[in-house]
Amino acid sequence: MKERVRAILLTTDGTMLVINRIRPGIPPYQVLVGGGVEPQDADLEGALLREIHEEIAGEAVNLHPFRQLENDKGETEHFYLARIGVWNFDDRTGPEFACDDRGEYLLEEVPLTVEAVDALNLMPPQIKDALLDAIRAGSLTVPVA
Repeated sequence: MKERVRAILLTTDGTMLVINRIRPGIPPYQVLVGGGVEPQDADLEGALLREIHEEIAGEAVNLHPFRQLENDKGETEHFYLARIGVWNFDDRTGPEFACDDRGEYLLEEVPLTVEAVDALNLMPPQIKDALLDAIRAGSLTVPVA
């Protein structure tokens, strides 16, 4: 079974980073930075750090498990909270960015408010619900390592 990792990347400005996906024929939606765990990855955290580097040329710290979900393909998705201070979307290197037929990938900073997160078409919907619950409870923070 394929495992996937995703990051809820919290900035020092009180925002989180999401990738807007714009593809022909379907409504725009947002995803969190991440992707599949590869055989060369030492562990889940290593896979996530690799994906963050590939997708946003970023460096995340203080990774902490947030949720684990099963997606509709039978894959396990591991979601982590992390602090991000450095990123440069122009320097991304992931293989998906080289394919012209995959649509657009646009990085956005979203305020950590119920209103801003609720307005997203964040996939999967279960992670959006978990984020909204954490914001309402005041628990969407990254513990200091």
